[in-house]
Amino acid sequence: MSNHTHGSPPRRIFIDKQSPKAFHALVQASEAVRATASEAGLDRITVELINLRVSQLNGCAYCLDVHTGAALRAGESPRRLGILSAWQDTGSFTPSERAALALAEAATDPANAATQTSAYEAARQVLSEDQISAAIWVAITINAFNRVSVMSKHPVPPHHDK
Repeated sequence: MSNHTHGSPPRRIFIDKQSPKAFHALVQASEAVRATASEAGLDRITVELINLRVSQLNGCAYCLDVHTGAALRAGESPRRLGILSAWQDTGSFTPSERAALALAEAATDPANAATQTSAYEAARQVLSEDQISAAIWVAITINAFNRVSVMSKHPVPPHHDK
């Protein structure tokens, strides 16, 4: 039985609420990944840049909202956040951030072997193996959260800032 009227789109199920045990497992995985990233020496700003870039690629407004706030709280500048979608065309990101962003893009489009090879080559120049692994895990987990939010159509809460 459908829960919508003719002509209107169906109401989405918030799958995080519908299947809380599965969502809790994803949250626990993300907490382990955050700890892994910290232990590997990936700073919080780099982690949030990965979260934001992957969320941009996946079109996840909810995660973009959450991780923009997290990046700002971690000390990221509004200017760099504004140009993140064009990070390859700027000199505003460090070599390690660029390597992490390339890995994140490769993890988000895993069928593109050329992108993966290029990302790994760049990452090996500036990141340790632990950092490479952590950056990929950050991308994997935010990809999962993006899919939860996109498929659930989580609304972005209204903000009263300018």
